[in-house]
Amino acid sequence: MTPSRSDFPPSFVWGTATASYQIEGATTEDGRGASIWDTFARRPGAIADGSTGDVADDHYHRMAGDVALMADLGVEAYRFSIAWPRIQPLGNGEVNRAGIDFYRRLADELLEKGITPWATLYHWDLPQALEDAGGWLERDTAHRFADYAGLVASELGDVVSNWITLNEPWCSAFLGYASGEHAPGRQEGTHAARAAHHLLLGHALALPNIRSAAPEANVGITLNLYSVHAASDSEADRDAARRIDGLGNRLFLDPVLTGAYPDDVLDDLGEAAWFEQNATPDDLAAISAPIDFLGINYYSRHTVRAGTAETLPPGLASTNPGSEFVQFIETGALRTQMGWEIHPDGLVDVLAMATAKAPGLPLYITENGSAYPDVVSADGTVDDPERLDYLQRHLDACREALAAGVPLAGYFAWSLIDNFEWAWGYSRRFGLVHVDYDTQVRTPKSSALWLRDMLRAEVR
Repeated sequence: MTPSRSDFPPSFVWGTATASYQIEGATTEDGRGASIWDTFARRPGAIADGSTGDVADDHYHRMAGDVALMADLGVEAYRFSIAWPRIQPLGNGEVNRAGIDFYRRLADELLEKGITPWATLYHWDLPQALEDAGGWLERDTAHRFADYAGLVASELGDVVSNWITLNEPWCSAFLGYASGEHAPGRQEGTHAARAAHHLLLGHALALPNIRSAAPEANVGITLNLYSVHAASDSEADRDAARRIDGLGNRLFLDPVLTGAYPDDVLDDLGEAAWFEQNATPDDLAAISAPIDFLGINYYSRHTVRAGTAETLPPGLASTNPGSEFVQFIETGALRTQMGWEIHPDGLVDVLAMATAKAPGLPLYITENGSAYPDVVSADGTVDDPERLDYLQRHLDACREALAAGVPLAGYFAWSLIDNFEWAWGYSRRFGLVHVDYDTQVRTPKSSALWLRDMLRAEVR
C-alpha cells in the first residue's frame, strides 16, 4: 500500500537533509579555513572523478533559492550541517563573524518559510589545523569540539532549537582513520577505535555547553546503523554477525545509551587495554548523559558469514585483527547505484534495536535515500521511479515501526539536492532535486513531486 501522510501522527516531522561540504562551495570565502576534506579532495586518486567541493552546489550563494525550493516541496524541517572551519578557521578561538552570519541568514530564511531548522554541528569537515595536531586520535580535539559547539549554540540558539552533535561517528573514525577512504585518509588500523572514543567524548562534552547556551535546546546525536543477519545458524556465521553488529552498531549505541563499551568488540580489536586506561568512568558517564532524541541514518542491511581477510570490505579489514574474518554476501535484493542492497525491513530492525536499548527515547530517521544515474529528459523533467519506489518502501517500513510501538518522531530524506558524494565526487546522485553542475539549475525529480503531493495532503 502506498504510504500517505494520514498514516503518520500529526506531529510527525517531515524533512530533508544536506551536509555543508557537500553543497556549500565557497571554500575560501569570508574567512573560512581549510577542512580535512579540502585537503583530502586534492590528494591524487582520493576522489573517484577527481573533483572537489570547491563549488559543489554553490549553496553558499544560492541559499535563499534552495530554501524557496524546500518551501515549494512542502518540506517542514531542514537538517543542515555547520562547517566548523567557517566558524573557527583554525578550530579554536573567536567566532568568524561572516561564517556565523551565513547560518543565521539560513535559519532566518527557513523560519520565514515555516521550515524548522535542524543543525548538525559536525558532518565530517574537521578544521585542517586540528588534524595537523593529531585530529580525532587526540583527546584534545574533543575539547575543541565542545568549545565550538557551545560557541555556535550561543550565537544561534535563538533561531535554532534542534541540534545534532555528530553525524555518523563510525564513518569519521573507521573510514577516516582505518581504511583511509574518507578524509583525513589515514590508515591507523585498530587505533581508529580510539578516534571513535574521542568523537563520542566530543559529543559528551558538547551537551552541557549547548544546553548552557540554549537551555531550551533539543539535542541528540546521529548514528548510522545496520541490521546484521548471519547467513546461517552456524556458530562461525553467528560470530561473524556478532563482530559486525558490534563494530558497526554496539560500539556506538552501547556507550551512548547504556554507558558502557561492549567488551567483546574491544577484545576483537585488541584495544581493551587502551580503553580501560583512557575511557574513564567519568567519560562514560558523560557519553551516556541523557539526550533528547537519537538520529538514525539507514541505507541498507548486512548479511554475513565467516570468511577471510580478503573478503572483508574497505573500512573493516584494518579494524579486525583476529584470525576469524567476515564475508559480506549478496541476498539477491535490488541494489542502488552505490551497490547497496535495498532492505526496508532492516529499517524496522534498527529502530527496534535502538528502542530496546532506550525505551521511549524519540527516534528520527535523519538520513535515508538512494543513488541512481538520473538524467534530465528532453522535456526538462527528471523521472526517477527507482528512487520513488525506495522512498515509498522505506516510508512503509516507518509506518510498520510506528504500528509496533516504536517512538519514531520524524523522517529526513537524503538528500535535498544532488551533491558532492564524498569519495565518489559528483558521480553519484542522491538528491530529490537534480542539479546541473555546469549551470547550477535545480530540477525536482518525480520522487520530489510525489513527496510534495503527499505532504500537501490533509491529515485526517
